[in-house]
Amino acid sequence: MISICIKNNNNQIISYLSDRLFLSNINSMYISTHEFKHYKNIIIHYKSERLDFFYDKISSIITDTIIKYYENKLLNRILNYNYFYFTSAEKRKILDMSLEFIANDDISREDNYFSIYYSVLDYVSSNKSLVLDGFVNFRLQNYMKNLDYIIDISVNKFLIEKEYNEFISILKLYISMTPFNSSIIHLVYHNNESILLDRDMNVIQTEDNIFKAKYLSDISFSSNDYALNTLLNLTPKKLIIHLVDEHNDEFINTLKLIFENRYEICSDCTICNLYKKNLITTKK
Repeated sequence: MISICIKNNNNQIISYLSDRLFLSNINSMYISTHEFKHYKNIIIHYKSERLDFFYDKISSIITDTIIKYYENKLLNRILNYNYFYFTSAEKRKILDMSLEFIANDDISREDNYFSIYYSVLDYVSSNKSLVLDGFVNFRLQNYMKNLDYIIDISVNKFLIEKEYNEFISILKLYISMTPFNSSIIHLVYHNNESILLDRDMNVIQTEDNIFKAKYLSDISFSSNDYALNTLLNLTPKKLIIHLVDEHNDEFINTLKLIFENRYEICSDCTICNLYKKNLITTKK
């Protein structure tokens, strides 16, 4: 017979572990709970020879417990230690981004799981007592490295989004305070490329002179930077965006944010159909 004692003082964790162990239906396993001086204890006795099977099941249950009850706390600890200078609201946003990253990234989630699982498996197969808090704090170095990496990714994403939002706010303010220089401009958009037309359907040459740029930012839309700068110089009263292939991407979303109630989306008009026809002819 082998025995393992899991020690913790969190009632929710003890209850979760107990339920998972009982529901596992492992033959020849007997479970009892006792509260001693310092810890609440789950004591497990196993009387079969299938040790690999037993250690695998126990390690899986403990791994699930750590992810469920400790992962948020550990992410918060890393965030507060390495990025203490962010506000509480900013840290909450970064934490949400980290949790979303883990939820949507199968590889990251799997790496987290197995970095815990193998540490637990190695420990329980050679020790009879596991203090859960101490184990999480001192024996999960690889898991902590994974979480540290996830926090770093989320911080970078947060800073990019913050710069983007500030960039949009500045340009919205500029647009709202600048007199109209043209009544209508048409922007024909296809395959991530922009063509600007005036109200008489003449092609407008895009402004590629950096000294005349209305914005300077690390955010780039490649060739569409010039189209955006031209629009900011012309400040149209109305911007009609013709989505020839009905593709809506980051650049188009940015234009919507900047021009707010001054834009219109079109995908089926004379201009749209003309460019669609040209595309079909070109393909032939």
